[in-house]
Order: sequence, then structure tokens, then C-alpha cells
Amino acid sequence: MSNIKACIFDLDGTLTDTIRAIAHFGNMALSAYGMEPIPTEDYKMYVGDGRDKLIHRILAARGNDTADMFERVRDVYDENYEKDYLYDTNAYDGIPELIAALKEKGVKTAVCSNKPDNVVHFVTDNIFGESCFDAVRGVIDGMPTKPDPRSALEIAAALKADPSECLFLGDTNVDILTAKNAGMTSVGVLWGFRSKTELVQAGADYIAENPHVILQLI
Repeated sequence: MSNIKACIFDLDGTLTDTIRAIAHFGNMALSAYGMEPIPTEDYKMYVGDGRDKLIHRILAARGNDTADMFERVRDVYDENYEKDYLYDTNAYDGIPELIAALKEKGVKTAVCSNKPDNVVHFVTDNIFGESCFDAVRGVIDGMPTKPDPRSALEIAAALKADPSECLFLGDTNVDILTAKNAGMTSVGVLWGFRSKTELVQAGADYIAENPHVILQLI
């Protein structure tokens, strides 16, 4: 796969281990309205499509997904999360080394996340360094979220790479579908939130058990 010019990464579950943080803030918001917490492991099936769908899913799990409660719980979630974007958030083992190795090979690196754009920039700047990635994109008001390919395609254009020259890497079916919709090669990573079965069924071109496999692919 010597024609790869860029690797575009999902954030949560791919670059950063955030499931405990997401569960923490989700359960804080639920408890504010008297609802029982949800096990951290269950959150792995609720994430991936952005904050709004996360809130709808945890409320549905508690049988309380009304328009009014959605707004209340979302506001509490945002209020607490905005106080500490880095709460229990770390890079996965091997990821900083992978990014450095890609740079040495001249491969561009980017982040494409369904988190709000300002949060994605804050997290990547603080965990990896401000100049680590060649492009960073989260959700901007009015822009569609993954699996819509628009953000991924705009990143490719900014990096002067054809979609066929890009790997798109992520841990959920949303990421695999994003890659397919963008005409990019998809890599499902197994150290994140979802199963190998989900990634295979979504049609991942490759499966990576650890970050080193990505270097082997390139």
C-alpha cells in the first residue's frame, strides 16, 4: 500500500481512551435527574455518533427519552464536561509512537471526529501537541456528522491527497462507513469501543489489532 499519503483518525476509541470519561459525565447527568447510572461497558455501544445521540441512547436505556429530558440532561452533560475536557483521557499505548513513525515516513496525519470541533482541537493539542496533526476536524454547526463523508473529503483536499491515497481509521461501524462513503481505505481498530464482528460486518478493508499493524499496512 505504498501510495498512502495520509492517515485520517477517529478520536475517541481510536487515538484516545475516553470511555470512562464519557460514562462519568453521562452518569452525572442522569443522576442529576434521579436516574440510575449505566455501566461503563454499556457506553461503548452508545458512543460514535456524536453527543446528541449519546444522550438520546442513555435516556432510552432509562426509559426517559423525552424532548424535555433530553435538553435537561444534555445541558448538565455539557456543563460538567466543559469544566474538564481531559478528565480520565489518555492516548492509547503505541499511538504517539505510531504518529511519530508516520511523520518519519512522510505520511500526513489528521483527526476526524463527531465531537464538537473546539473540543477535538483542545484534546488533540493537549494530549498530542499543537503541531502533531496536519489537520484536525470536529463537528461544526451546520455540518453533517460521520458517516457523511464531507469532513473526511475536506481533510483529504487540505492535505492534497486523493481519497484513494487515504487510510481512514476508526473503532466503530460509523468510521468504516465514513471511509466507504469517502472512497478511502478503511481500517477498523480493535483497541477501541466496538467488536471485530461489527467492523468486519461494516466492510472494513483491514483490521488492526494494535497500532504497529498500521505501519505494516503502509
